Amino acid sequence: MKKLNTLLFLFIMLTSFGSLQAQERYLDEVFTDVTVTNDVTYGVNATVLFVGTLGEAVPQALQMDVYEPEGDTETNRPVIIYLVTGNFLPQPNFCSSGGWGRTDKPVVEIATRLAKRGYVVAVASYRLGWNPAASTQDERTFQLINAAYRGTQDARTCVRFFRKDAAEGDNQFGINPEAVTYWGQGTGGYVAFGAASIDTYADIASPPKFNIEVPGIGAVPMVLEGINGDVTGESVGIVDALGAMLLPFPEGDTLCYPNHVGYDSDVQLCVNMGGAVGDLSWINEGDPAFISYHVPNDSLAPYEEFTLTVPTTCDLIVEVQGSYLVQQKAAMLGLNDAFAGANFRDDFDPYTDRANSINDGYDGLFPFQYPEIPTPTTCFSTLTVTSPWEYWDAAEYSAVDCPLNPGVNMHLVGLSGNPNMSEANGMAYIDTMINYFVPRACLALGLGACEDIVSVDELTAADVQLKTAPNPSSNEIVFSTNTEFPIQNITILDVSGREVQNHLNINQNQHIIYKGDLNPGIYIATVQFEDGIVTSKLVFN
Repeated sequence: MKKLNTLLFLFIMLTSFGSLQAQERYLDEVFTDVTVTNDVTYGVNATVLFVGTLGEAVPQALQMDVYEPEGDTETNRPVIIYLVTGNFLPQPNFCSSGGWGRTDKPVVEIATRLAKRGYVVAVASYRLGWNPAASTQDERTFQLINAAYRGTQDARTCVRFFRKDAAEGDNQFGINPEAVTYWGQGTGGYVAFGAASIDTYADIASPPKFNIEVPGIGAVPMVLEGINGDVTGESVGIVDALGAMLLPFPEGDTLCYPNHVGYDSDVQLCVNMGGAVGDLSWINEGDPAFISYHVPNDSLAPYEEFTLTVPTTCDLIVEVQGSYLVQQKAAMLGLNDAFAGANFRDDFDPYTDRANSINDGYDGLFPFQYPEIPTPTTCFSTLTVTSPWEYWDAAEYSAVDCPLNPGVNMHLVGLSGNPNMSEANGMAYIDTMINYFVPRACLALGLGACEDIVSVDELTAADVQLKTAPNPSSNEIVFSTNTEFPIQNITILDVSGREVQNHLNINQNQHIIYKGDLNPGIYIATVQFEDGIVTSKLVFN
């Protein structure tokens, strides 16, 4: 191996020594407190919740609570859009101890812990509304698919809000628009999967299970782009004559208002706690990396595949695919290659080892094994703890009854599905999820501060025929390599170890680094290849 020059050697030794002595941002809780900005409006769109009383869809402010590390001076931070659970129903209609929105205890706990690690976390509400008690399966499926479609539009609207604010505003939350994650809990897992993987309207319109038979017309997609708006929520959706036949809205009603048009809706990472993907065909090359937490014998959301059942009414809806099959396809497509098989820091190894012992080799999948519970009074002969991370205050729900089961309070409903509910039990699962997530997110998002968490081979420039020219330069430096060694990522650090540029998913043999607003001086570039990294000194005049 080629010896490093003295300056570069000292730089690597000092930064490595420092990382061993101190906690690492994005991996550890380096902040003691967080700041929460409540009720931030990220868009406006049409809600169907009040059609029964108003006879039409009406505009609704889409809101989020934004968690930030208190006292942080970094202004280029990864952002996590946290999508809450609730079966697309407002409480108490969801009939659960969870699903109360942005203030659920596990939601607040997870968002706080991530913000203390340096992330910006946007806990986002999305539009609710459908009728789980509709008389036929076609009606129930139709309404739920439309509700999920609205949720995916809203999730993408939230992404575009941050990107637009970073580009046109003052980047008020200090986010990195190239490091965006969906994190979906329960129902939010369905939304996150859909928003991360639906590429075109054909994904929704083509599968026969998403069609409905209309007398005199034939099979019609349950989601109609002209009525519901496009998959990103960037076009107007107007109810036409056909829509007035299918939907409880008058002709001419607006079901979709465009928000932040023209900005990218894609994310770099998707996390799900339960939930499922509407159709496995949605998962394709170019999709983000996936991290999944799931109870394998989940009664409500499939680990592999089954027909979704509405827990409040016991009615069947539509066949969907869960975390195991998503991770299986992600592995086939190489979507998780950024972290799959990585050797992590010792304190993260136990979580990886446990997951790998039961996930059939799909790195990114953490199955939570839980026994089945006999529940003869429900629509299931047995029920599993579908959300072991849930915990709540019994007194908070003991006086709240479920409308579909008069006299049965929410605490008892919750205990029927999670008899071991306690704050300590929920916290243990949250510990596991956070510690499995953070090293993988560091790699998937290309966070330079986390490069020392894995063992990587140090290559020489000669190994990959890396050239940087001109170097020194007053404007730009071209990185070029042998055709057999495409460049994956390039991270530029200043001499203090601070990340100043990050270039992800290059996958080319040539890439140009521009000086931009960098000050003249010496910089360190770490160039990542499939087989390791090359560290190189750069000089901008």
